[in-house]
Amino acid sequence: MRVHVAAIGRMKQGPERELAARYLERAVASGKPLGLTGFDVAEHPESRAAAAATRKAEEARALRASLPEGIVVALDERGTTFGSEAFARRLARWRDDGRAAVSFVIGGADGLAPDLVAEAGLALSFSPLTWPHQLVRIMLAEQLYRATTILAGHPYHRD
Repeated sequence: MRVHVAAIGRMKQGPERELAARYLERAVASGKPLGLTGFDVAEHPESRAAAAATRKAEEARALRASLPEGIVVALDERGTTFGSEAFARRLARWRDDGRAAVSFVIGGADGLAPDLVAEAGLALSFSPLTWPHQLVRIMLAEQLYRATTILAGHPYHRD
């Protein structure tokens, strides 16, 4: 199953980008034997529209255009929270069910358009706190890597 991340905003060169890339590279290496591939990122520019609703709608169109066929997971502070093991089991279930891809979508400064969140197969929250989208991308990359290590029985994740 291909794992895809679609995000609004470009991460500038620096430690945040390097950290996200490092976790995704690790996920690629540990995910391949598990049937999890890709771990690619599509970055989309933030909309320049004046109204927040218009910005969200424009960004949602860009995100949708980059998504492969499969499950869509919207990162949203109002979504469902999972522990790392439950998150790993969810990925494994989608893989085992023969899903071609799972895409994680991260909104910009205004968040995701409500219709995109409603269309998603899952709205996922890392916390009810609001996080900058760059940090969400790092946290997602780390959780994807952690999920591959959990599924592989690797000791990276400890109870």
